[in-house]
This record gives sequence, structure tokens and C-alpha cells, in this order.
Amino acid sequence: MAARERAILHVDMDAFYASVEERDDPALRGRPVIVGGTGARGVVAAANYVVRRFGVHSAMPMSRALALCPQAVCIPPRMAHYQAVSRVVFAVFGEITPLIEGLSLDEAFLDVTASRALHGDEVAIARRIKAAIRERTQLAASVGVAPNKLVAKIASDLEKPDGLTVIPASALPERLDTLSIRRLPGLGRKKGDEVERAGLTTLGELRRAPDTVLRPLFGRDVQRMRDRAAGLDDRPVVADREDLSISAEETFDSDIADPARLEAELLALADRSSTRLRAKALVAGCVAVKVRRADFSTFTRQQQLEPATQDSRVIARAASDLLRRWRAEYPGARVRLLGVGVSALAPAAQFDLFAAGAVPQPSPLDTTVDAIRERFGTAGVKRASALPPAPRKPAPK
Repeated sequence: MAARERAILHVDMDAFYASVEERDDPALRGRPVIVGGTGARGVVAAANYVVRRFGVHSAMPMSRALALCPQAVCIPPRMAHYQAVSRVVFAVFGEITPLIEGLSLDEAFLDVTASRALHGDEVAIARRIKAAIRERTQLAASVGVAPNKLVAKIASDLEKPDGLTVIPASALPERLDTLSIRRLPGLGRKKGDEVERAGLTTLGELRRAPDTVLRPLFGRDVQRMRDRAAGLDDRPVVADREDLSISAEETFDSDIADPARLEAELLALADRSSTRLRAKALVAGCVAVKVRRADFSTFTRQQQLEPATQDSRVIARAASDLLRRWRAEYPGARVRLLGVGVSALAPAAQFDLFAAGAVPQPSPLDTTVDAIRERFGTAGVKRASALPPAPRKPAPK
């Protein structure tokens, strides 16, 4: 690519969840592996390349997948574990460029245009990223290299698994025109069926089709779809600034030693953190409690959540257990600051692929409380469990 062109990479981990499971359990290698919910409404979250030969793919109902491949090994998702592996992968990206646009735990766009001066051309950078991921995680990634996000994403899917595909701007018509219209990101299966019924099966045919053919299919988006079929895309890579954690803490006017008062304060903080979690449409795979004593010594305790959640009750229960264990270590300690945080965050939408019961949906209580607070403010309602204990009445004489 010429130096003046942008250099965009699309990195996509190959069958990520299933590959992690195969790495962790070598006995699974060579066998058909499905990660996903196994309940009546379970859905395939990831399928390794062995089971894909039977026609199984992600987002397929588990019942259908098992009908196609009854001998498949089904594994419930371990999201907190996948998130931990994902952080290692994204750390590799961060060594190359700050311009990282994460699409999911296992997929990202990278703008390496300015990185070439330090790390070599974009192809060398892609090879370096693949090698570093392999070394640190023992997993394979496929990388597409192109002058824009659209073509980079198309390219990364052409030579899976463990692929590296380069499509320079000078080769766009040559490389894209013969590809199936199904390769166009965002087209969707239903719309793809409509386009094929109209006689357009390749990107080249879509690019060259007259308005009279395209308008019934795309309406006002005719030119945009024609441009996309030609590989034209000027969208920038938008660097993520995702929350790494969400927390709430309180420094008390006077130190607290009373267990009931500490428990009430802790539950109020857990409620604040989980409310913010739901507001951002995230789920958490880890909860932590922070305690600062009167002498300013500070302690943290944390616990993994399996499965990840945004449910206030689950988060509060874990936080309460952590605090009780800390108090058992330091009985009678006076506390000046208390905090509850959640981390190992992921989009709640990520879990739509799993069984309905795999990750708790917001409870009716959480939904009601959130709605009241949205309308009347955070003081509009408080959970009874988070209210401070009533002062004890003196015993009658």
C-alpha cells in the first residue's frame, strides 16, 4: 500500500470460546466442540471448525446443532475466563497502536497507519500481532489488512483459520468483484436471499447493477450499498474508552464498627454499582470489596462471578460474603471507607447467544427500581436491605 493510504487491520480470533476450551482441555482437540447454552432454548455461542463441517454455526439453536451433530461436545460458556484471555489479546494490540476499536471479546479494528514508522509495514505488523497472540495465549487469530474497515473485515474472513489476507486499494475491484454478496458485512441472511433472488450473486454484480434493480432492494441506500460492494468506506477507527470497572464507595463522617450498619452501607454501594452496570448495558464477571480502616490501612477482596451478571441481588450477595470474611479476619475493626466494585465487564448483548437462563436477566425488582430512579432520581426509592438499622430503643426500667 502507498504510504499515504490508511492501514487498517481487522483481527478476529478463530472460534474463540471453543478454541479456549480446546486449549485448556487437549482431549477436546479433533472433536466437534460447541460452546453455548444447553437448555431448551440454548443457542450456539461458538463452534469449532470440526463441528462446522456438519453445518453447525454460531447463533444456531442448540437443538438444531445437536440434530446435525449428535456426537458434539457441549460446553457451557465461561465468560469470566474468556474475558481474561481477551485482555491478553487486547494488550497485544495496545503495544502497537492506541487506535483500537473493539467489536467484541475476540474481534477488533486497529488503525496502524502511524505505527508503520516504528513497527514496519502493515503486513509485518499483522504477522507480529498473530505471533504475539499465539505465543501468549496459544490461540490463532485471522487478520485482514486493507485501506479501510469494511475491506479489512471482509479480508479477515477469507482464509480462516489462522489466516492473513491483504487487500490493497489498487486491488479492490479485482479481489472483491468475484466474492459472494454473502461476504458483505451487515447484509444479513434475509436481505442476502432477496438480493440473490434478484439475480445478484457477487459483489461485482451488485456494484454494477442499475438503480432499477437496486432501488426495490435498498430504497434510499442504493448508492451506499453500491459503494460498499466496491469496497469504499471512510469510517475512522474509533478508539475504545470502555469502562474497565464500575465502583461506588463511601467515606464515613465517623468510623463504623457495627456489623449491621456496615452491612447496610455495603448493600447500598452494591446497589449503586449494579444500577450503573445495567445503565451501561454491561454484565460483570468479578465483584470486589474495598475496606479502609480507621488507621488508613486499606484492603481489597474479590470474587469471580460465574456466570457474569448485572443482577443486584447476586452482586450484593457476593459483596456481603466478602465483607463477612474480611470482618472475620479483623473482628471489631472500625471502618472509615467502604467500596463495592465490579470488573471483567462485557456487553450484556454478548449473552443473547446463550441459553435464556445462562445469564440472569434483570429481575422484575431491578427493572422496577431502575424505572423509578430514571423518573424520580436516585433518591426516589431505596432497597430495604440497604437502609441503616433502626436505633435500638432503651429497655424499660
